[in-house]
Amino acid sequence: MTILESQLEQFIARQPIFDQKGKVYAYELLFRSGLHNYFDAADQDQAAANVIANSTLLFGLNEMSGGAKVFINCTRQVLIEDFMTVLPRQQAVVEVLEHVIPDAEVIEACKRLKKQGYTLALDDFVYHHNYEPLLEIADIIKVDFLLSDTEEQARLAKMMIPRGIRMLAEKVETHEVYEQAKKMGYQLFQGYFFAKPVIISRKDIPTNKLQYLRILKDVHAKEIDFKKLAQTIQSEVSLSYKLLKLINSAAFSLRHKVTNILQALSLLGIREIRSWVSLLSISAMADDKPAELVVSSLIRAKFCEHLAGPCGLPERSSDLFLMGLFSLLDTIMSRPIETILQEITIEDDLQEALTGTPGTLHTILQMIIAIEKGDWDQVAALSEVLHIDEKPLCEAYMDAVKWAHEIYAL
Repeated sequence: MTILESQLEQFIARQPIFDQKGKVYAYELLFRSGLHNYFDAADQDQAAANVIANSTLLFGLNEMSGGAKVFINCTRQVLIEDFMTVLPRQQAVVEVLEHVIPDAEVIEACKRLKKQGYTLALDDFVYHHNYEPLLEIADIIKVDFLLSDTEEQARLAKMMIPRGIRMLAEKVETHEVYEQAKKMGYQLFQGYFFAKPVIISRKDIPTNKLQYLRILKDVHAKEIDFKKLAQTIQSEVSLSYKLLKLINSAAFSLRHKVTNILQALSLLGIREIRSWVSLLSISAMADDKPAELVVSSLIRAKFCEHLAGPCGLPERSSDLFLMGLFSLLDTIMSRPIETILQEITIEDDLQEALTGTPGTLHTILQMIIAIEKGDWDQVAALSEVLHIDEKPLCEAYMDAVKWAHEIYAL
């Protein structure tokens, strides 16, 4: 059996890469076998080839990326055997791994790919004169911001930007580092800075966000006053429009068209109301943040909802949906999650999970975060803690990605 013929079940993660405006420029796709805990160094060729084969045959490239570019890790074997040519040149970014020695065969392979129209990126770049032939054709250089100091980061930017190379800051963990990288001239950014809140301690919440927070508070009250809630929602034209559009969509498959907010609320159960009104409110509150924040919230919500059954909590599926949905609320509102949760009423164990208290719900939240990061060792370990089979998690994650994009499009 050749590398590309491997039929092992796969897990998948996608890590967003942002441009300077906070929009998704691309995703880096990461795969692993569902039958092993991780790909070790000896299996890097296998892992890289699986990414290429399965992104087209198993998962669907556009379904995973929404049409954005995709970065694919490439080993020496993948490069010299031209495996990348099965992917569309307009979309695939050839990411040459840092351990690949730029010998004559590798350089010639990269030149072939460049000539065919592929984008070429150098991963975890550390300058050495041996890389000059690749620098002549490289489009993007990725710099690891955890392994390099600010002096080196700035030096590389000054060297490479005049050569027409785009600089990508990788492993950007905080907003401060993100801003610093932008000042250095870096144009692309990868890391989890967007998942950490920028705490604004002495600024009021903008009026529209305050209104949506009030709606969240009303919808999560112990006793919902439907007429009052309908009036509050109607005061926000955008929210009213989105709720009516959503309930009349194929997601609900209703026989008759719903024409007013009170009717919409009466057709939904309390748990459904909380899920969907929360979703729409969070989407509205994030209108000044990267769209990926909302999509990621939706993916987490759907994935956590799916885990309710396997984790023995089928009656809590709506609560788990809300947990995933609220898990990026601190980033969306630029406030600590503890402060936000003081202003709305949710189940105690949900609040504890969102603030980091150990327990089953927090473990479920850790699971989706581990999958997003491609931390497969953690996925395996958490699966054991939850007493669930890790193999179906890949399909559940893919379903959540597809659903999130469909809902966000509405």
